[in-house]
Amino acid sequence: MKKQTPSSVLLLLFVFLTALTTAAQNRAQSTVTGTVIEAATNTPLEYASIYAQNESNSNIVSGAMTDEKGHFSFDVPDGNYYIKIDFLGFKTLELKNISVQGDTSIGVQKVQDDTQMLEEVTVIAERSTVDIKLDKKIYNVGQDMIVKGGTAADVLDNVPSVVVDSEGTISLRGNENVKVLIDGKPTGLANNIQEAMRILPAESIDRVEVITNPSARYEAEGGAGIINIILRKGKALGINGSVTGTIGDPRNYELNTMFNFRSEKFNFFTSLGYRDSKSEGYNLNDNRYIDPTTGEPTQRIYEYKDNNRERQGYNGTFGLEWYLTPSITWTNTVTARRNTGYNPNRVRYDYYDASDSFLYNRYRNEEKDGTRNNVDYTTTFEKKFDKEGHVLTIEGNIAQDKDNENAGIDDINEHLNQTSFERTFNKEKEKSGLAKVDYTLPIGENGNFEAGYLGTFKSTNTAFNLQRLNNNSWNVDSRLSNTLEYKENIHALYAQYGDRITSQLSFMVGLRWEDSSIDVNQIDTKSYNNKKYNDFFPSAFLNYEWNESTSTSISYSRRVNRPRGFFLNPFSNYTSDINFFQGNPDLNPAKTHAVDLGFMKRWTGFTLNASAYYNKTDDTFQFVRRIAGETENGTPISISSPINLATEHRYGLDITLNYSPFKWWRLNGNFNFYRTETRGDYTFTHLDGTLETQNFDQDAYAWFTRISSKITLPYKIDWQLNGMYRAPYNTAQGKVLGNLSGNVALSKDILKDKGTITFNISDIFNSRKREQDLVLPQSISHSEMQWRGRQINLSFTYRFNQTKKMDRKNMTGSPEGAGDMEGMEML
Repeated sequence: MKKQTPSSVLLLLFVFLTALTTAAQNRAQSTVTGTVIEAATNTPLEYASIYAQNESNSNIVSGAMTDEKGHFSFDVPDGNYYIKIDFLGFKTLELKNISVQGDTSIGVQKVQDDTQMLEEVTVIAERSTVDIKLDKKIYNVGQDMIVKGGTAADVLDNVPSVVVDSEGTISLRGNENVKVLIDGKPTGLANNIQEAMRILPAESIDRVEVITNPSARYEAEGGAGIINIILRKGKALGINGSVTGTIGDPRNYELNTMFNFRSEKFNFFTSLGYRDSKSEGYNLNDNRYIDPTTGEPTQRIYEYKDNNRERQGYNGTFGLEWYLTPSITWTNTVTARRNTGYNPNRVRYDYYDASDSFLYNRYRNEEKDGTRNNVDYTTTFEKKFDKEGHVLTIEGNIAQDKDNENAGIDDINEHLNQTSFERTFNKEKEKSGLAKVDYTLPIGENGNFEAGYLGTFKSTNTAFNLQRLNNNSWNVDSRLSNTLEYKENIHALYAQYGDRITSQLSFMVGLRWEDSSIDVNQIDTKSYNNKKYNDFFPSAFLNYEWNESTSTSISYSRRVNRPRGFFLNPFSNYTSDINFFQGNPDLNPAKTHAVDLGFMKRWTGFTLNASAYYNKTDDTFQFVRRIAGETENGTPISISSPINLATEHRYGLDITLNYSPFKWWRLNGNFNFYRTETRGDYTFTHLDGTLETQNFDQDAYAWFTRISSKITLPYKIDWQLNGMYRAPYNTAQGKVLGNLSGNVALSKDILKDKGTITFNISDIFNSRKREQDLVLPQSISHSEMQWRGRQINLSFTYRFNQTKKMDRKNMTGSPEGAGDMEGMEML
């Protein structure tokens, strides 16, 4: 049998989808049409949402959005329908018992201005909104042109208050202790969330939930809060979907498909993707070593590494929603991902003497390749009771992730005319499970009670092995080899209640209890460590609506941040033998008290959303660098590691501004300013067994800002531009330098809005990198790191049986609340 190539498999897939599309178009459908206008001006209302629900079966939903002339059109089976017309700032228009027997026009419908505009929705940009609830904000990715052809990391880096630095580290309001979830649950790639965000394509993401101060409903993990990524899953009636292809420079070939088929009894949805990419970056370390007793320089080593990575990845999601009864839905979803990578790293060392005179070069060439396979299965039962909002959800999940990475290293020393050979083997296998029950019960007119259970179970085995060739025999370096076993079992119970005290004042209080049992075992050294603890995590929210356009809120929660993955693993990379990262298996969880004071004000075309916050974290994580011994030829070894410090106080102000000066121009800005006060001493144990104590008391100010502009040019060409500046800030051991970066994109709809062409440039000035100066007793260094340079992409999206402006409510994920972290809305 002839082996199928990736391109042939994708071609067969496209033919299959095309055949299904043709079949769907041949089915007997009736078309509902109409026009929506503003009652006050009799002008067409563009982007209004229209959706229809079959009155005899609530599972049949379809709809559309109005075009620039206020027209809309969508297909439904014959029947009686309830039709709703909705647009921000206008009263919702409801039409009941609309009979559809063949093509039907509902004529011209007028909508009235709504002076009682909801406080819960703020427009950021066309197709990109912020839905503000009592305990979270939801950022809809929409038609964000900047992230076309990108990854989840690119999406997150465009979300206000969120920053993804050049190393892939995710921070929320400047705090890296953030928990990232996918569809409301931990990802199977949680041990390396940076890698997970680089694997997940942007095209698969529907929206991002940012929860800066989570309620008791959410797991207590994440001192800075929670970022929940909701993946796209089709919900529209009939057969529909989209195909997106991307080409880019440096090499970036992508093909992503979205497809769903919905009937009265079930909804089948799938997404498939393929990516072949190459990225180029670099690492730089300029180390000047000094004698700690005299302060005189001893030598200088300039290290430069090319960060070249080639990746090829496949991902597929298959899901089925089965409507067992009008009130019971059973959803099953399977996701599989496979990624292969090749990293040819080249490291050059320039050696200088104490007077900065050049001595000689050394080269270190690493050929690294790896594979990663991930499988994830989720099953969800949802029962809706007679009263609206009365819901029981039961969810189970199992996942497995395997990662194998091998490297061969040639070390060439021109000065000594020597070449040495090393090789590394890094294998990681993780199994995880989840059991979850959520129950929501409305009480009275405005009250809402929620309770539930969450159990998470994880087992990870990571083996890193370094070998050196000596006399034609490979010998293991036991100092830098290790097998780490990590086991985690967490059980949690929660309950929370919210209600409205007056027409203006509402509240929500909750309590969560978590019991944790964690094993961190180093098999090679026979070091076994079990940590058992349980604790209560309370939360409280109070919201006051001063008037229709102004509200304030105050909230409190207690959080925990558990170290995982590379934080704990002593060794996982050996590209450089004098500068590398080393995990700390003795790390303890950090616990945070978080207080948040929020304010929101809306004017015509302008919205201000501000938050003042305070976090107090005990046993906070701190990344530090130290000199930890020497190589065989006497070169100092610099190691970066996470440690527990005593206490960190963080005060901040986070402001988001949304402004639409004209219908064709939308602006969004975000500004975050914070101060950190860190106190603590730490004693290091060097590789040679000696001890050293350093003081890490530090007070520092930091801020970053982001602005995004979207303009509709003539001929309906959309132009999007955004920029970000992160100001310099001090650390306990030095200073992180400021950084300015920008992105630009152009987009044009074609083929009667069924197709869209998008051109974007990520990191226009090729400036997005992390620069840091460090001052240690034994060295002064300057480092730079750029994970990926400038990227240019050209994308084309084709939609079948749907339009670009199709109502998002008909295109978002799972059944209401399933897999989504639905919390309590503002009462």
